[in-house]
Order: sequence, then structure tokens, then C-alpha cells
Amino acid sequence: MNRAILMFSGGQDSATCLFWALEKYDLVETIGFNYNQRHNIELEIRKQFFEFLKEEFPKHYEKIGEDHFINATNLSEIGDTAMTSEMEITFSESGLPTTFVPARNLYFFTLSSAIAYRRNISTLIGGMCETDYSGYPDCRRTTMDALQSALSLGMDKNIDIVTPLMWIDKENTWKMAFELGGDKLVDGIKKYTHTCYVGNRSQYNEWGYGCGECPACQLRSNGYNLWKEKQTS
Repeated sequence: MNRAILMFSGGQDSATCLFWALEKYDLVETIGFNYNQRHNIELEIRKQFFEFLKEEFPKHYEKIGEDHFINATNLSEIGDTAMTSEMEITFSESGLPTTFVPARNLYFFTLSSAIAYRRNISTLIGGMCETDYSGYPDCRRTTMDALQSALSLGMDKNIDIVTPLMWIDKENTWKMAFELGGDKLVDGIKKYTHTCYVGNRSQYNEWGYGCGECPACQLRSNGYNLWKEKQTS
């Protein structure tokens, strides 16, 4: 059986990757992390996306395996970032935004690989992208390649890190969702995913819920608007 484990946060990117994976693999297990994220509402919204798939795409839903939920709150105890505290979202002295959580993806993939090893699964999927992102160094494909090699060596087993969105921007992420599941999937992503860094679910926009001002909302909304413009032109 062709199986994979996908890191599913409840955001737009990981939800799009989940649907992509359900078309490619026989069984997709998911994994979510609680790291005391400021927008921890995503942990509830991810459950709603599962329910959406069950209702609207039952054949895809049948291919979802176990959902693993990991307590990774020790990551937030190492130091504050704008993702784990009420800190202002700005740029730090390093030139990176204060939303950068050092080693987050490295840590998450390491934990995912440990689960994959025990489940006899060799493919790990993540929604990282270096085409249209906030400059996080742990989202680059070179980082993923190095980590893939390290995990494979450390496990003495081939580990494959798959990143379907790595070379596309947010506009084309919306396009991918439409090509995969049509308006139904796009609507589900708008309603049942969460991207806003400040956790705002009180304001519904054409592109989904969010404050509309944080970097994540701006990327999501700008990508949606560009995609819709080309849809109507």
C-alpha cells in the first residue's frame, strides 16, 4: 500500500496538500502539533476540515488514516516569538519576521519521522513553500533536502520529504485547489481552514476568515484576488 504521513495544521497550504495527497496515495495519515501557537484556533478548524471532507468528498475521506496529535509546547518554552505570544509582528535584527519560530519545521519533521518509522511509512508531506512566503529558512527546499538526508541516515531507512507547494505561489495554490476539487474544495478551504496569525475568526472575507492585515492574511488574500482576476478575465 502506498502510504504517507502529512503534517496537517489546519491552514490553507496543508489542507490543499492533504487533498493532493489523497489523490496520490492509498492511505494518508495526518499529524498536528500544539506548540502554544497564538492562532491555536487552527487546531479546532482542522477538525472541521475533516468533517467537510467526510461530507463533500467521502471517497477521499475514506483514505484518511490515523490522525496523530503531538504536544510540542516545549518549543514555545525556548523563547517567545510573534507566533507564540502577543508580540508585535515586525522584523527582527536578523532580518526575519518575528513570526519565525526557530527550528519548528526541523522539529516537526523529526517527530513525524519517528511516527513514520513505527508505522512503516517512508513518505512525509509538508506544505512548505519558498516561492511566496515570509523568508523562513526552514521552508526552503535546500533545508528539506538536508533534513531528508539526515533523517534517512538517523533512521537507517529511506525517508522522502515531499513538498507539493514548494515552487508555486499563493495564487497558484488557490489554482491547484480548484483544479483538484473545483469550487467545492475552494469553498471548503475558505470556510474550514485558518491562516491568520492572530487567530481572528470573527471576520469572514471573500478569501476566508482572518484579520486581513497580518502577513499570512495578506499572502492569502492577495493570492486569492490574483487567481480570481484570471478566472474572470
